[in-house]
Amino acid sequence: MCQNCKKPYYITTAIAYTSGKPHIGNTYEIVLADSIARYKREQGFDVVFQTGTDEHGQKIELKAEEAGVTPKEFVDGVAGEIKRIWDLMNTSYDKFIRTTDDYHEKQVQKIFKKLYDQGDIYKGYYEGLYCTPCESFWTPSQVVDGKCPDCGRPVQPAKEEAYFFKMSKYADRLIAHINEHPEFIQPMARKNEMMNNFLLPGLQDLCVSRTSFKWGVPVDFDPKHVTYVWLDALTNYITGLGYDCDGESSEKFKTYWPADLHLIGKDIIRFHTIYWPIFLMALDLPLPKQVFGHPWLLQGDGKMSKSKGNVIYADTLVDFFGVDAVRYFVLHEMPFDNDGVITWELMVERMNSDLANILGNLVNRTISMTNKYFGGIVASTGVTEPVDDDLKTVVLEAVKKADEKMNQLRVADAITEIFGIFRRSNKYIDETAPWALAKDEAKKERLSEVLYNLTEAITIGASLLASFMPETSEKSLQQLNTEKASLGEMDVFGKYPSGNKVTEKPEILFARLDVKEIMEKVEAIQAAQRAAAQAAAGEETASEETEEKVVDVEAKPEIAYDDFAKLQFQVGEIISCEAVPKSKKLLCSQVKIGSQVRQILSGIKAWYSPEEMVGKKVMVVTNLKPAKLAGMVSEGMILCAEDADGNLSLMVPEKKEIPAGSEIC
Repeated sequence: MCQNCKKPYYITTAIAYTSGKPHIGNTYEIVLADSIARYKREQGFDVVFQTGTDEHGQKIELKAEEAGVTPKEFVDGVAGEIKRIWDLMNTSYDKFIRTTDDYHEKQVQKIFKKLYDQGDIYKGYYEGLYCTPCESFWTPSQVVDGKCPDCGRPVQPAKEEAYFFKMSKYADRLIAHINEHPEFIQPMARKNEMMNNFLLPGLQDLCVSRTSFKWGVPVDFDPKHVTYVWLDALTNYITGLGYDCDGESSEKFKTYWPADLHLIGKDIIRFHTIYWPIFLMALDLPLPKQVFGHPWLLQGDGKMSKSKGNVIYADTLVDFFGVDAVRYFVLHEMPFDNDGVITWELMVERMNSDLANILGNLVNRTISMTNKYFGGIVASTGVTEPVDDDLKTVVLEAVKKADEKMNQLRVADAITEIFGIFRRSNKYIDETAPWALAKDEAKKERLSEVLYNLTEAITIGASLLASFMPETSEKSLQQLNTEKASLGEMDVFGKYPSGNKVTEKPEILFARLDVKEIMEKVEAIQAAQRAAAQAAAGEETASEETEEKVVDVEAKPEIAYDDFAKLQFQVGEIISCEAVPKSKKLLCSQVKIGSQVRQILSGIKAWYSPEEMVGKKVMVVTNLKPAKLAGMVSEGMILCAEDADGNLSLMVPEKKEIPAGSEIC
């Protein structure tokens, strides 16, 4: 398809706020957007992918003052760090916009003046409660226990002269648009939240200027005012394309606007589905086709905090695992509409199982056997068996299903479909046993066909993987000595060129890691984070460790001893453990209790890896009625302690030699 014939597709991320280095939860969004942009290019779209930084506001002004630099110097440094991380993660953005760019600031001033001149903006006074981190005003009825309803931080009373936007003027029109375009806000739960909590109860006019700080785009006709952050930040989606408020917009803007997809975090969905559409209506511009509020990637042991030493940064993860492994993890572990969880232990588990074993070992074994038995030549002989048909069906169905999932923005599900190809290929090796076929000269042609089928399956899987793990895809295909197949070429199984020769020395794509070694290094990093945070706060470095901690829990009703005596507690020894495939939280343990072995499911995946569980002796409730969790039967309960932050710790006997089955009384 010629470049000029391609259908345009415009995708944006939210622009990152330049208050500090982004952690892995912030980085997830750019990787997610990149995977969608890359896949759209594979589908034949002419993609423009824009990201950037949001650089104005009171919070920036205060941070710059604390750092002893000008606001511009401060944001230059942080914006450079954000761009470095986006580049490190191999993201293919076409445009990196900064809200301090001259052309953007000029258009913001023009937009403000236009909206003022047509009566959408008026001057007044604002008195309310202000959250500095969120740059948001709230009424007393909106705050929760004196704290911001968005971030939970304290709010401060504020009163100042300000300009306001007449939101109610466009509210009915926006409600009609949302009702007429059910795809506009995704997932559906976000749409219901916006309608029921904000639009239907009635919109208040929005404060769009400030006078209490100076770091912002000045209102040119009233210079003591600076443009409020959201009117400034949101307009980046059009200024970055060449929008001109005077009617001289670029051809690029005319080609790519309206945006096909604004990809944002769920915490800023209100600004993008209420404020932004109303601003566009006032400018007489079409609305974006879809706004997707993705869930959050959360730290497994609670909210990320420098004082806890548990903040995870993308570049740190890359040092441990490599770029594509990090990309795989953040994309695969994030559900469509629920928060995902990241832990170091889970990263190691995914590295060892999914990447090293399922994918890496498959590619290595296939190439090694091809070299061993046929001097590296991959040839189709036509000697087939029924098992081949099932492999081919799974591969071709995975192509279709992955495409369907990507069209629904279900990226994690698409990756699962792709890895289904690799899992089925590993099973195919077990079913066909190439090493056994190699012992019989009469079965040499059958062996060749088996290796051809494996090579073709990997080629298709690796080609599909290009949008999510581009370096791994390229390395895999290079070792197979073939080019990436296009989506249109994956409708038939068997296009790998027969007679081609694979590489002589296959490269190990992913090496297995030792979880204990990794965690020792992680603990050193976390200790350094805690020390730095304490030093910054003027605290003793050991104060957090030595401070006595207590947890008060809500008391339950008293029970009689006879009620307690009905429970049976015993020591159990975990002899095997594995993650539950259908669950993000559950581990399935086989627990030896006396002469019996019971299967027990526990929601402790965020705190313990399967490898860590094996060999532990734990406290078990053994007379609970069996329950079904995630399609599996659980025959008891492993007991844990929970601290104030929700972290879990197994209850274990003080003496390790106490036998499994011993009663706890």
